[in-house]
Amino acid sequence: MQTAQYSALGEAARRFIAEKRRLLIDGQWVDAADGKTFAAIDPATEGEICQLAEAGPDDVDRAVKAARRAFEDSKWSRMRPADRERLLLKLADLVEANTDQLAGLESLDVGKPLFLARIIDVHGTVEFLRYMAGWATKVEGRTLDVSIGIPNAEFQAYTLRQPIGVVAQIIPWNFPLAMAAWKLAPALAVGCTAVLKPAEQTCLTALRLGELIQEAGFPAGVVNILTGPGETTGAALVAHPGIDKIAFTGSTGVGKLIGKSAMDSLKRVSLELGGKSPVIIAADADLDQAIQGAADAIFFNQGQVCTAGSRLYAEQSVFDRVVAGVADIAKSLKLGAGYAPDTQLGPLVSGEQMERVLHYIDTGRREGGEVVTGGARHGGQGYFVQPTVFTNCGPNATVLREEIFGPVLVASPYRSVDDIAALANDTSYGLAASIWSNNLSFVHRLTKRIKAGTVWVNCHNFVDPNLPFGGFKQSGLGRENGRDAIDLYTETKTVLMKI
Repeated sequence: MQTAQYSALGEAARRFIAEKRRLLIDGQWVDAADGKTFAAIDPATEGEICQLAEAGPDDVDRAVKAARRAFEDSKWSRMRPADRERLLLKLADLVEANTDQLAGLESLDVGKPLFLARIIDVHGTVEFLRYMAGWATKVEGRTLDVSIGIPNAEFQAYTLRQPIGVVAQIIPWNFPLAMAAWKLAPALAVGCTAVLKPAEQTCLTALRLGELIQEAGFPAGVVNILTGPGETTGAALVAHPGIDKIAFTGSTGVGKLIGKSAMDSLKRVSLELGGKSPVIIAADADLDQAIQGAADAIFFNQGQVCTAGSRLYAEQSVFDRVVAGVADIAKSLKLGAGYAPDTQLGPLVSGEQMERVLHYIDTGRREGGEVVTGGARHGGQGYFVQPTVFTNCGPNATVLREEIFGPVLVASPYRSVDDIAALANDTSYGLAASIWSNNLSFVHRLTKRIKAGTVWVNCHNFVDPNLPFGGFKQSGLGRENGRDAIDLYTETKTVLMKI
C-alpha cells in the first residue's frame, strides 16, 4: 500500500499496513489456527488496505486460556498496584509518542478526518490511560460494624474489591483506539486480564496498540487481541466458559443477544449501546453557537456516534432560523478521504453502513419527511453520504425513532418545557441529550426530567475520563469512566471474623 494517495499518513502508518496483521495470543503474534484471513477496506476508495487474520473457535479458546493462566498464576496476578500503574503510564507515553502513526491508521481505517483522529482519538486515549492508571493504587474496601446477636462475641468485618477475572471486551468501529482504551485500562488497573475483539471493519489501531502493550512490558497473556467477524469470533468469545465478564459497546440489538447469552452462565456483563439523542435549542440561547453546536452534534464522525444529536428540537419562534443555519453548515462541509488535508466529513465506515443509512433516508422520504438538504450518496466511489436534514417527520417516523448512525438529522419544533420534556423522552433510548439555553431555571427544570445518562448544557459530545458514561433504558447497562469503571471490573468480597 505504498501508494501516493496515502502519503499524508506518514511512513510509519504505511509500513504497518504493508504486511498481513496477525492475532495476539499469549504474547505472540500468530496466524489463525485454520489460516483464514479477511481484508481491511479503505472506506474512501473501497480498496483493500491489508489482510487480517480471522480468529476462529480454536483461536478464541487459546486466547481465553492464556488470559486465564495470566490471571491465576503469573507475575501479573502477584504484581503490586503501583507497578500496574507504571505499566499503564508507560503505555500512555508510547501511544503519545506514536500519535502520528496511530492517527493515520485511524483515519485510514474509519474514514474520519486526520486532524480529528489526532486530537480526539489519540490524545483522548492518552489522557484516559493516564487517568485510569491512577486508579490502580486507589481501589479500596470498607470496614463495617455488625450487630450479630451472639452473647459475649465480638466481630470484625470488612470488604475487599477484587478483580473479576478474565474479561471479553468487544468494541465498535467508530472510535476503535479510544474504545480499546476505555475497555482495557480499567480492567488492567484492577488486575484483570483481557481478550479484546475490535470490530472487524476497524482493527488496525487495536493491533498497533497490542504491539505497544508488549513494548510497555505487560506480561504475556494479560492482553490478547483477536480479529474477526462478530457472528463467529465474537459469538465464540461470548459463549466461552472461561470468560468471567463481557464488556460490549455497539448496537442495542447485538447487546441484547449478548445479554441473553451471558445469562446462561451468569457471566457479568456491561453494555454501552445505542442512542437517539435530542438536541434542544431554546429561543433565548446564543443561536449562532447553538446552530454550530447542533451541526457538530450530528455530523461529527460522520454521525457515527452513539450520542449523536440526531433529533433536533428548536423552540417554535426560532425553528426556521435554526434549521436553515444547520442546513447551510451541512451544505458547506467538504467531503473526502479522512487522510486528505482539506476533508471535513469523511466516508461512512463500510458499504453495508452506507446502504443502511441511504435506506433510512429513502424511508424518511416515503413516510412524508421533507429533505431540506442532502439526502443522497456523494460521488461514485467510497462510502460517502451527503449530510442530510429532515423536517416535517411525523411522531412515528422511522427516521425519528430508530438509530441511523449516520449524518442524518430530524428537526422538529416545540412550544413549552412540558412539550419538550415529553418529546425528548419519547424514545426507547436514553444515552444523552443537550440543552442550549441561557435560562438557568429552564435548564435545571429540564435536566431533571430528561431520561438520559448524560445531559450537556450549551455543548454536545464532550466526554471526560472522570465523568461516568452510560445510558438509561435500552441504551445500556452500567457506567464507564471515573470510579464507576472500577466497579465494572471488580467483585465485592465480605470478610467476617469472630475475634
